[in-house]
Amino acid sequence: ALVDILVIGVPVSSGYGLGKKGIGALTTMLQSCSPGLVVVNIDNGFGAGASAALIANKAEE
Repeated sequence: ALVDILVIGVPVSSGYGLGKKGIGALTTMLQSCSPGLVVVNIDNGFGAGASAALIANKAEE
């Protein structure tokens, strides 16, 4: 792994080119075989925040 911390990926629907409203970014993140990568749905900042909160709470234990 390149980093020793968890990474949360949030694909967004805005952008340019052939992103297909976030589907390009989402599939790229899902096809990564990197350990420690959490991917949420397109434009799901709330889900990313909830995941970060769960991870932070577990880290405190």
